[in-house]
Order: sequence, then C-alpha cells, then structure tokens
Amino acid sequence: MKIIRVTVTPIAFRDPPLLNASGIHEPFALRSIIEVESDNGYIGLGESYGDAPALAIQQQVKNQLIGLDPFNLNQLRSIVQATVAAHKPASLAGAELAPGSHASKAVSNAYSAFEVAFLDLQARSMNLPLVDLLGGAIRDQIPFSAYLFFKYAQHADAPYAPDSWGEALSEEQIVAQARRMIEAYGFKSIKLKAGALEPEHEVSCIKALKKAFPGYPLRIDPNGNWSLETSIRMAELLGDDLQYYEDPTPGLDGMSELHKRTGLPLATNMVVTDFDEFRRSVALDSVQIVLADHHYWGGLRDTQALAKMCDTFGLGVSMHSNSHLGISLMAMAHVAASVPNLDYACDTHYPWQEPDEEVIKGGKLPIVDGCVSITRAPGLGLELDYD
Repeated sequence: MKIIRVTVTPIAFRDPPLLNASGIHEPFALRSIIEVESDNGYIGLGESYGDAPALAIQQQVKNQLIGLDPFNLNQLRSIVQATVAAHKPASLAGAELAPGSHASKAVSNAYSAFEVAFLDLQARSMNLPLVDLLGGAIRDQIPFSAYLFFKYAQHADAPYAPDSWGEALSEEQIVAQARRMIEAYGFKSIKLKAGALEPEHEVSCIKALKKAFPGYPLRIDPNGNWSLETSIRMAELLGDDLQYYEDPTPGLDGMSELHKRTGLPLATNMVVTDFDEFRRSVALDSVQIVLADHHYWGGLRDTQALAKMCDTFGLGVSMHSNSHLGISLMAMAHVAASVPNLDYACDTHYPWQEPDEEVIKGGKLPIVDGCVSITRAPGLGLELDYD
C-alpha cells in the first residue's frame, strides 16, 4: 500500500467571544484538515492547527509523502524532522501564546497532524477501528466535562453575529451557562476557564457552581495568569471545592512552590508540554495531573507513552482541548479509549462550535451523558462532507 495523494485544506470556523488569560478568542478559529489517500482507495483523515506557520510546514511535508508506505511512521517522523530543520522557524525563544504553539514544538505538531491520518488510513485498510491499533479499547464511552467560559454577548466590531449563548460575566450567568451545557450534553463535571476577570470574582463563581451543582467535580483554570501569592490566596478561599487546581501560576518552579504551600492537586497543560518538561516536573513535584493533547505531544502513540509515564510516577491523566472540530474530537476519543489510567473527564470546546460549521458527514458528533462514544467503524469512523 502506497500513498498517492495528500491534501491539506485550511479552514476557518466561527468561535464565540470567550475570555481567557490572553484576552479573547478571535471571531474565527483556524484549523487544517488533512487527507491521505492510498493506492487501494482508502483515505485517512487528520485535523490540526491552521495558523500560517503550521500550514507552511504541513504543506512542505505533504509534498514528500507520495509513494510512502502509510505504515512507515518512522519515515514520516524523519521527513517531518528534516522539513522542520530546513524550514527554520523564526524563533525558538520567547513565550507561547497557547500551549504547544512555541516554534520548538513544530516537529511534534506536524508529526501528529499526519500520524493521525496515517493511523486512520491503516485502520481503514484493515477494517478495524483506530483504537485497535493503539492496543484496543478499555472503554467505549469517553467522559468529558462541561467547559465554561466568561464571555461577551458578541464580538466587537460587527459584522460578527451574536452566538446563542449570550453574555456570561456574573455568577448567575455562569451558573446558567453550566445548566444549559449539562442539560444539553449530560456532563458530570465542570471546568471554569479563569484568569480573565478579578480572581476573587472567578472564585465566587466556583462557589456558586458548587452550590448549584452539589457533588459535581469542579476545576478552575487561570492559564497561569495568577501570581504565586494570588494563587495561594485563592487556594485558601477555595478550600476543598476543587477536584484539581489547573495552571493557576506560571512555571514549573511556581507550581512546585504552590503545591508545597497548599497541598492541593495541581494539573497542567502549560508547564508540561513535552517529555523534557515532564522529567523536570517530576523532579520538582510541580504537578499531580497532566492534561495530554495529541496535537502537540507528538500524536496518539506519544500520548499513550505520556500516559504510561504518568502511571509510572503516580500522576493522574486527563486531556486538554482547544477550539476544534469532529476529527480532532474523535481522534482524542480513540486515544482516550486506549489509556488505562484516564483518571478524569477530558476537556473539550466542542459544544461551543456551531452545528453548521462541522465538516464531517452527519453533522456534529453527539455527546450523550457527558460522553463521546467510539464504535467498531473502520478508522476514526468519519467521512468528510465536501458539500
């Protein structure tokens, strides 16, 4: 089996005015859809980042994949490494604007984009679900949490139409947002994106959620926007309200000191984003839960390796999300299905994406009782809707 065609299609879909530590989501989220076709008629699908630097590397990689055996993932990795080295990203210094966005992650990002499509193609050719290539499913229902955001009613500088969710800035509005998500999708746990408003107000919203949804595990994620002292002060206010405290303060050293001084379980998708950071985190006891993301950890199999390392060192595992569509969600579900030590419900932005923005046949994937289901359909079980 040989590859005869590779297509990288940039797409943009509407994104609501969700607030976070960096400011506000742009009116459109950028993604790439990858198709890898073999000489026996199968097509594997992938979804990844769609910003200009990511697309430039993806376009260069795709031109070198014709004639490659889609089972040869080592050769794929070598091609990606050589392409990134020749591409010379503008800078390997400076801060990340989002987890995994730093130029030093370029190899992992690009490899993951194509690895998912290669694995999807492999599985389709054998009439197996992709999870079987990851060792088989431990679970076929993947739990996700209600992912809440402070938000404006609409983006500034119309012509951007308001979304159906409306404004969410007050305690009452955040509770209403949670109630709508739980009623629509059946989520059993709640995460609040913080770091956008006053810390005391964000903590008061957690208190309001605890009162409105007793027994629901709660998380708060300020995206590293709080100082160590603010994080300690908020921890004192939060007490035992949280399932875990996600990225309240920046850096491995800051998280380590916070854990020493509060004893709270700390989670991250920001200070542990590669295996070297994992090693340093373990040495410092910086985090107790790692949120994996196959898009920047280097694909589905490297995500499995991360989960195994977490198990070895007694760390919990969950999964991170950014704005995405159904191909990424299903890839995430398949690797989550294969991880024995998935200890916490995963994150997903999927409820925030409008139904008419989906690119797969059948429309948006269902989330029922807070879970995404995987089936025995070949590969990821998805087909592109070209209409």
